[in-house]
Amino acid sequence: MEHEASRAHAQKVVAARRGEGEARWWFGALVEIKLTAEDTDGQLALVEITEPPGAEAPLHVHHREDEGFWVLDGAVTFEAGDSTVEASTGDFVFGPRDVPHRYAVGDAGCRMLFILTPAGFEGLIRELSEPAKSRSLPPPLEEEPDVERIQGLGQAYGVEMLG
Repeated sequence: MEHEASRAHAQKVVAARRGEGEARWWFGALVEIKLTAEDTDGQLALVEITEPPGAEAPLHVHHREDEGFWVLDGAVTFEAGDSTVEASTGDFVFGPRDVPHRYAVGDAGCRMLFILTPAGFEGLIRELSEPAKSRSLPPPLEEEPDVERIQGLGQAYGVEMLG
């Protein structure tokens, strides 16, 4: 009986609409958390991120989730393991868990979806961000991020910062 209840919940239909979702400012980017563990019975998190020109994600590795990147607008260079992938509008890149990766955004900035399985990474985003005052890029960061806090929270969520 318990399995049937769980399956019924996992089959619940949810919609992620443009311009909706929890808007947050995260390291100079606008993040919209579209689907969470609560929405998908823990199976999937969907996060839309708008990055400014030249933004870079540091080298890191997810130990709990696989991560897909669907580029909606702009261009991004992904480095994962021994591979480098130049991706632009419409391209999808899959990053399996336990493979170190990073990305660099092109000159025009970008908008992309992070597709994370299972869900949970959205909790780290919440802890390292602030509610967005508007659905636009935040003002430039006024101070350097607290690296020790980022590393500590990352470990709690199974994310290891490598560089």
